[in-house]
Amino acid sequence: MRDQWHLVPAEITALPGGLLSHGWDVTAGGERFVARLADPAARQPVEAGLAAAELLRGSGIEAGEPVRTLAGGLTAETPAGALAVLRRAPGRTLDGRDPVDQQFWGDRLGAVHCRLQGFRHPGLRRWNLLDPEAAHLDIETWLRPAVAEAVTAMTRLTVTDRLTYGVLHGDPAPEIFLVDPATGRAGLLDCGASGTGPLLYDVAAAVVYAGGPDTSAELLDGYLAAGPVDEGELHAALPVLLRFRWAVQADWSAQRLARGEDESARQALRQARQALAEGPGAA
Repeated sequence: MRDQWHLVPAEITALPGGLLSHGWDVTAGGERFVARLADPAARQPVEAGLAAAELLRGSGIEAGEPVRTLAGGLTAETPAGALAVLRRAPGRTLDGRDPVDQQFWGDRLGAVHCRLQGFRHPGLRRWNLLDPEAAHLDIETWLRPAVAEAVTAMTRLTVTDRLTYGVLHGDPAPEIFLVDPATGRAGLLDCGASGTGPLLYDVAAAVVYAGGPDTSAELLDGYLAAGPVDEGELHAALPVLLRFRWAVQADWSAQRLARGEDESARQALRQARQALAEGPGAA
């Protein structure tokens, strides 16, 4: 941050939540920022998310303001991955188990899906199912069959059912979303904009973060009131998307364990195994 943005952090706090990137709350020069680090291969999707955040801000949704590097770039390339910095939007992060916060969460996720209809960026990845033949799935014997089963169910759903597609956030953890007690306005720290795909994938990811369908009623109500997906599609397709989201977590964890990464990946893999064993919608 010193080299690329001329920001001298006075305080850095790790942000909880999130599967696909690491984040920090940073205080520098009397202002608050969010620093977000993603895998090196994800630089273009990260920049798509920053462009999406700028679009959201222009359409009335509170979102972190991307801060360009001294060279004018949206991200800086580091040995650990692509680093982005955003000026933090006002407010506190949401509690995913609180019913009122769930309403804010679902409402803002639905609003983001609506506002990003028609958004285009070269960094947006196309919807891509997991590869059941990937070598890293050999790390545990149960893993490949579980991923293959989730991919088969997802493929069947995309062929036989008409799903609503659009720009995905990709990792809509409650800690990404904000509510400002002073104004009552809700927004988000940043926008993942990981690619395009069935919008219910984002909803399924949020439901997983909220603890499962049994503890997500207010989240789903908030989303249905604000988002482009109707109730019939949500209830028909959500169980399959939930299973697929758990398979994504299992695949992500296996990749990191194959690279020798830390215990958090092993814990995430154990959590995914339990959920996949218990069936669609488990948490």
